[in-house]
Amino acid sequence: MFPDLLLFVVIGFVAQIIDGAIGMAYGLISTSVLLSLGVTPSVASASVHAAEVFTTGASAISHWHFANLDKRLFWKLAPAGIIGGALGAYVLTAFPGEVIRPFVTAYLAVMGAVVIWKALRARLPQQQEPRGVPLLGFFGGFLDAIGGGGWGALVTSTLVGQGTSARIAIGTANAAEFLVTLAISATFVVTVGLQLWPIILGLVLGGILAAPFAAYIARIVPDRPLRIIVGIVIILLSAREGLRLYGAV
Repeated sequence: MFPDLLLFVVIGFVAQIIDGAIGMAYGLISTSVLLSLGVTPSVASASVHAAEVFTTGASAISHWHFANLDKRLFWKLAPAGIIGGALGAYVLTAFPGEVIRPFVTAYLAVMGAVVIWKALRARLPQQQEPRGVPLLGFFGGFLDAIGGGGWGALVTSTLVGQGTSARIAIGTANAAEFLVTLAISATFVVTVGLQLWPIILGLVLGGILAAPFAAYIARIVPDRPLRIIVGIVIILLSAREGLRLYGAV
């Protein structure tokens, strides 16, 4: 059991370093590993979100410590994300989420290109108040629950694409994700229960260890390179999802 636990500690650490530093991919990475081991989508999503309750909590505290957080934006994002996440978790237990995944994949690919284009312009866009934040939070939570991940990819990319500072978008999205994940996990506990405790424990330990380092990376990396990295990762995740949808992965 110990080698298996250590494996998932490593997976949780790597996933959280990426997620905490650029605002996405913890759930996508962890869920992909569980699905490759034959775990059903609902159980995989439930297990990953149970682990994320702890890792996103550690990430939220770390981003708050390094001043990567906009409280006003947080309170616009989190409540709607909670509602969307709880609804998505319930839907996943009854209906397949694959129907809407192609549309999300296309949206993310376009948004990744927009983020890179804005980052490469001669001047970065002035930080401005993002639009439609509650609606963004609702759909981010809903898609995160049915897909086992994706909150950061959708929410962070949209906030950065609208001109929000990359580190503020990353930190605020990560902090709001804690409450969203808590709601999703509670819904899964009621509907399908929790299994795979050794895997959950490994992901939790790895994620908590990585959270402060990831938040520090987001704090010190300049805004333009961080935007470019975010855009590239979004496009790569979208390409991978597109290949999976067409059976190539």
